[in-house]
Amino acid sequence: MELYKLTAHEVAEKLRSKEISVKDVVNSTFDRIGEVEADVQAYLYINKEEALKKAEEVQKGFDNNEEIPDLAGIPVGIKDNICTKGIRTTCASKMLENFIPPYNATVVEKLEAENSIITGKLNMDEFAMGGSTETSYFQKTKNPRNLECVPGGSSGGSAASVAAGEAYISLGSDTGGSIRQPASFCGVVGLKPTYGCVSRYGLIAFASSLDQIGPFAKDVTDCAIAMNAIAGHDYKDTTSANIQLPNYKDSLVKGIEGLKIGIPKDFFVDGINVEVKEKIMESVKVLEKAGAIVEEFDMPSVKYALPAYYVLASAEASSNLARYDGIKYGHRAEKFDGLYDLYCQSRSEGFGPEVKRRIMLGTYVLSSGYYDAYYNQALKVRTIIKNNFDEAFNKYDILVTPTSPVTAFKIGEKADNPLEMYLSDICTVPINIAGVPAISVPCGNDNAGLPIGLQMIGKAFSEPTLLKSAYNLEQLMK
Repeated sequence: MELYKLTAHEVAEKLRSKEISVKDVVNSTFDRIGEVEADVQAYLYINKEEALKKAEEVQKGFDNNEEIPDLAGIPVGIKDNICTKGIRTTCASKMLENFIPPYNATVVEKLEAENSIITGKLNMDEFAMGGSTETSYFQKTKNPRNLECVPGGSSGGSAASVAAGEAYISLGSDTGGSIRQPASFCGVVGLKPTYGCVSRYGLIAFASSLDQIGPFAKDVTDCAIAMNAIAGHDYKDTTSANIQLPNYKDSLVKGIEGLKIGIPKDFFVDGINVEVKEKIMESVKVLEKAGAIVEEFDMPSVKYALPAYYVLASAEASSNLARYDGIKYGHRAEKFDGLYDLYCQSRSEGFGPEVKRRIMLGTYVLSSGYYDAYYNQALKVRTIIKNNFDEAFNKYDILVTPTSPVTAFKIGEKADNPLEMYLSDICTVPINIAGVPAISVPCGNDNAGLPIGLQMIGKAFSEPTLLKSAYNLEQLMK
């Protein structure tokens, strides 16, 4: 039986019925990694020995008929900017090449409490800066749907691992689309939760006011199960929302009669691939036929989201990455002449071109004489965008847009054109600026067989509505 082809909830049912053992599941996953990892290159570190030990422990709970969490015995991969105690965490950067955290991120602790099996650490764009996983210092991850194409980014390894059957669920981080865009490119489900819904403690920061951890999964049900495991208040994260959260699995019910769907026309601008637009609108018609009420509307502030995002994100990155100076943290140059040269040499050697580009941009917009002209203006635009989303959610339950304006592009195609790469985030960055949740679900393929993702956006903490809507679309399109 090729267990890696099943979803997490299907495997969980077989474990509970004692049709299979946890060791069977874990061995199947690592066998699959052995088969495809040389091509896909999703993992930076494979945690096989510890995973097999954990499998034996978890199996005892099944053997003793104990009450078992939904993710018990399920192999889960972790993006390499999420701290794992005793396991190297590099952010795919030379700067942190040898960093071994002395603690677990809160989300990892929660997975451990669920008795999940951590398969290893997954490749990413360096410090989560990129949209293709090509800026990783160590390797370039390939898209399992077409090995000549990128898997998206920055959480490309996380998306590819699930798409290739190398993990049932994985965790990524999303600063401007880094969960949803690779989910779209690889044909899996990816959810960016509401800012503050999932603890960021132990997530190595890129842009602190935008970063959010979320799950990748094969289907919406697995996504809901993962959210049950990782969501919730954390006193160690001062931005964590202290509110009562629902059981997300309860959202997985059929029926969307009366669901009000808004189609923001400003997301369907020039540059959106024709096939992508067609598949999105076909999916909207499926939802409308099932009883949803669909209406197009204007959201003019969206066109300012991309420049505002790159000012804000780069400014925060410049501040967050200042700590990597060769003394307090990270890579230290072997040859230098004095303290100032140590800083220069260590950062020059430790950071890649894309990270340097964003640090320089961020330092520039925060510098004296430019702060008001750029950073302060971007903050004002952020408020306008947030208000526009609030107004939209006064009328609509969810908004539907493309996840990405294009499908997966060829490796190297945009590597030398950062502006073109940044434009691929045009449909995702407004959501991070507003701090609201969004989910990407597969809605078909283009003529080349590459997946297309549909993005559903909801108001703050409306993950149950998003999961229900996505679940219904998934069921209707089977």
